[in-house]
Amino acid sequence: MFYRMTPPEPMPQGPQEERRTAHVHLLHSHSFAPFLAPAQEIQPVQCEGIYEKHLQGICTDTENAIFWFFTTKLVKTGLDGKVLHAIDVAVHHGDLCFKQGKVYVAVNLGKFNDPKGNADSWIYVYTSEDLAFVDKHAVPELFYGAGGIGIAEDRFYVVGGLPDSIEENYVYEYDRSFRFQMKHTIQSGHTRLGIQTATFAEGKWWFGCYGEPKILLVTDSQFRLLGRYQYDCSLGITGLHGSRFLSAYGMCEKTRGCTGGVKIAITDNQEGLRTLPGKASKD
Repeated sequence: MFYRMTPPEPMPQGPQEERRTAHVHLLHSHSFAPFLAPAQEIQPVQCEGIYEKHLQGICTDTENAIFWFFTTKLVKTGLDGKVLHAIDVAVHHGDLCFKQGKVYVAVNLGKFNDPKGNADSWIYVYTSEDLAFVDKHAVPELFYGAGGIGIAEDRFYVVGGLPDSIEENYVYEYDRSFRFQMKHTIQSGHTRLGIQTATFAEGKWWFGCYGEPKILLVTDSQFRLLGRYQYDCSLGITGLHGSRFLSAYGMCEKTRGCTGGVKIAITDNQEGLRTLPGKASKD
């Protein structure tokens, strides 16, 4: 289901929030997501293993791996879903993205969605080869907690939590060294707990959000809202070759633990994205 919104009036901003003042950094019309060549296109697959916490995000390299974050466990699998490496990490690691041999993860070690802040927001960096820790960068501008990250034109864009009272979402732009550039506002209406996942593909931003129903926000490269859809990519979304996306899903059972997988989605004028039929392979 799709519907367009009349943009709400911007909410008053607190003293720690910066409004957009700089010139908008224009992105080219094509995507800079790590697209796979046609011969390497990923098929639906389930991540091997059972994990303590739920899936937070996924990304892929350009060759042979999928990276999964289960809140406290970073997992690298082959395209077949079989685990190659896995490491334990601190709570709360969220959505992630891949860039030139490294995996970048949005991390909040403080509170989420607190109107008074109290977040402790970082970007942690790991090697894509063996998931070795490389570096971390403070991103204190994520006032409500860093939860997701995407990349476009060699710049990083970080999203995160949101208090119940705010009727718009925010995207924080950083250069390759994670120097803060500017804050963007999406006139999206409220989404539960902000934005969870992000990817830039087909010249647009795609943002996965919680809620009942789950929400997909689509914006242009300058974060002007193009549509708000009822589609669930709140556990992970990343662009592939030829207008295809890798869309994550997961489930948790109290006595068993949490699992995750990915399906293939394509763009749809009425639904934003549409999942293609196909059973995920196991192991």
